[in-house]
Amino acid sequence: MTASPISDSIVAKRRRFTVTGVVQGVGFRPFVHRVAVELGLSGFVGNDTAAVFIEVQGEPTALDEFGRRLVDDAPPMAMISDASFIELASDLRDNAGFHIVQSRTADSASTPIPPDIAVCDDCLGDLFDVTDRRYRHPFVTCTNCGPRFTIIRRLPYDRPATTMADFAMCERCTVEYHDPANRRFHAQPIACPECGPSIRLTGDGIEITDDDDVFATAQSALADGRILAIKGIGGYHLACAVDNDAAVAELRSRKGRRGKPFALLVRDMEVARRYAEISAADAAVLSGPARPVVLLRRRADAPVAEQVAPGNPLIGLMLPYTPIHHLLLAPVPDSHSIPPEAIVLTSANRSDDPICYSDDDAARRLASLADVVLDHNRPIHVPCDDSVVRALCDGDIAAELPIRRSRGYVPLPVDLGRHSPPVLAVGGELKNTFCLTDGRRAYCSAHIGDMGSVAALKAFTHSVRQLSEMRGRPGRLAADLHPRYATRNWAEHNACDRSLDVIQHHHAHVVSLLAEHGLLGEPVIGIAFDGTGYGCDDTVWGGEILRLGHDSHRFTRVGHLTSVPMAGGDAAVRNPWRLALAQLWHARVPWSADMAPVQAASAAELRLLRSQFATNRGCVPTTSMGRLFDAVASILDVRQHIDYEGQAAIELEALAASADDTEPTAPLRFDVGPNGVMDPRPVIGQIIEGLERGVDRAGLALAFHCAVAMAVADVVRQVAADITTVGLTGGVFQNVLLLRSCRELLEGAGFTVLTHRVVPPNDGGLALGQAAISTLMACEESAPGHGRSGRTTGCV
Repeated sequence: MTASPISDSIVAKRRRFTVTGVVQGVGFRPFVHRVAVELGLSGFVGNDTAAVFIEVQGEPTALDEFGRRLVDDAPPMAMISDASFIELASDLRDNAGFHIVQSRTADSASTPIPPDIAVCDDCLGDLFDVTDRRYRHPFVTCTNCGPRFTIIRRLPYDRPATTMADFAMCERCTVEYHDPANRRFHAQPIACPECGPSIRLTGDGIEITDDDDVFATAQSALADGRILAIKGIGGYHLACAVDNDAAVAELRSRKGRRGKPFALLVRDMEVARRYAEISAADAAVLSGPARPVVLLRRRADAPVAEQVAPGNPLIGLMLPYTPIHHLLLAPVPDSHSIPPEAIVLTSANRSDDPICYSDDDAARRLASLADVVLDHNRPIHVPCDDSVVRALCDGDIAAELPIRRSRGYVPLPVDLGRHSPPVLAVGGELKNTFCLTDGRRAYCSAHIGDMGSVAALKAFTHSVRQLSEMRGRPGRLAADLHPRYATRNWAEHNACDRSLDVIQHHHAHVVSLLAEHGLLGEPVIGIAFDGTGYGCDDTVWGGEILRLGHDSHRFTRVGHLTSVPMAGGDAAVRNPWRLALAQLWHARVPWSADMAPVQAASAAELRLLRSQFATNRGCVPTTSMGRLFDAVASILDVRQHIDYEGQAAIELEALAASADDTEPTAPLRFDVGPNGVMDPRPVIGQIIEGLERGVDRAGLALAFHCAVAMAVADVVRQVAADITTVGLTGGVFQNVLLLRSCRELLEGAGFTVLTHRVVPPNDGGLALGQAAISTLMACEESAPGHGRSGRTTGCV
């Protein structure tokens, strides 16, 4: 196709455009080609490691329109950071047509890598169209969908740089790949039954390679109560029937996973509504291109085994995001197998181990986990677990509260707003992610998990190496203040000649929130509530109110929860009754035999705790708001022992949400001192009095949530001075009821309230804050006349 000739009366111009952002792997070059041809422009477009480069020549009005459409009509998955051009008026050329040229390298920071995208509607149409040559092909994809991040080995993003390099395109795919009118024009993962990857099913001495037989056998295995492993985009999953108690129990046993809920993969939105209450905001997030697991309120009549989410009113649902998922949940032609409408879907690993994703992994680990394996031969280069979110309604807009940021979102960068030397922030100990900065961009890793095993540390090291190979070796490291975190020890061991910044835990939480909102350097009152964080005074923090000025890498602790003694360390975390007894002791409420936490303890345990609290032996002071929620859950007899982190607080939120607000409970109030200290003693005493009077437990749970929100608002008004922005962060703010209550009260008092939308409020977002603080320290140290300020960010 050639460009239209330029009229002799119009002076042609030539412009060189540079476009940065997420513009590779999202169909951007084919889009540029199409627009240029439509406007009669000649020239070329290509990728380099830093950007998309374009030269276009033609009439000035057409060039202007090209520049407008370049931004306004960009492909839906593109995220343009900058689009600029320079005039090349003296460099007019006689070339005709517009072309996509070979990729090249560049010296500047590498372009962002796109995330994996759910299969699009057009490809789904091909998948189930009996006349299409990709009918029922498990790897159908185009420029608008499919794997990206998990198959990229290096940049720029071209097929030889992906795990599709070993699959030579057939003649018909080659024609489509080079046809500008085809939506698979320069789609790097392009494949078809003739040349693409293939699937197989193995188990019990059988190996099936025919696609339809694979899916029919897999469906029969699920119906028979067997456990199926499925290789997906970023790793292997384990699946079983949703309504088979024995199968779900067996899955729990094999994974070593006790009460933590499983997610469900459901066929479509109609099926999803049979399992959960779904609002318009929920539906928008469920069906979005990221296709995360969305935590929803479970229907009372949901047809699921009790062991799927025992004792939990929420259920995690996700819609299919790969062709394999769609085929597994659809009828198989000429087969008697019955497709499930939903299946349990969870990562294929034992609890606390990293996700299984490679062929070696599968050979070594799946035999003890699955009865049969639905496998394929497209390699996964970067492991990436499913994302988990809660949907919120922010006005008329469906917003997301990330719980786990991974597939579908990673590795989209956060713009830090300033250039700095590359930093590697290693994150925390739980829900670990790390963050690598490159220029002004911060790249958060996929979810790695809890750093409690050698396998997890190896997975962490491997992931750091992979991302560093694409983004460059960092010259500076940042880690948590806690001296015994495995991540801090890793950073100290690997720092070598590089600077290491040690960042206070809750400071990092607050700055992660500023960073994702593009507000580094803006004054804020940060409310950082979580379970555990190492404090500047060597105690356990977790109910913190921090003031940050224009220098976000410094903070002042202006308020906190009153500290109480925590006896037994991890034993207290696993047994909320221990925390309840500590709060009762602190409130000077006698331990009576009819109290739920007293009944949960043995006589010997009660004697030991009395002695520890009286002498302070074996106790660590804690200001943790997360532990206060656990304590109240125990007092209200919601949960005395936990099987997974946050279980007691999650169930307390659910109880509060069930309260009948037509019968209001008398308000509970913290004692808020002039120094910003929130003392829960009055609240604990009032809850006990309410129980003695027979007040409804759900009403007391709701009143407790309201009391926390009122205490937050009281302290903020006391310490804010001229600061008008408040940030809510930390794992406790995964609690949507508390989040909304705090936000309403603070906004009602005239404050602007920041909440998380990009990274989780829990420790999964910690690395972004660490990285941002470290970059600010690096910028300050590079200022003329400024010396090294020390390795640790400090309390003022």
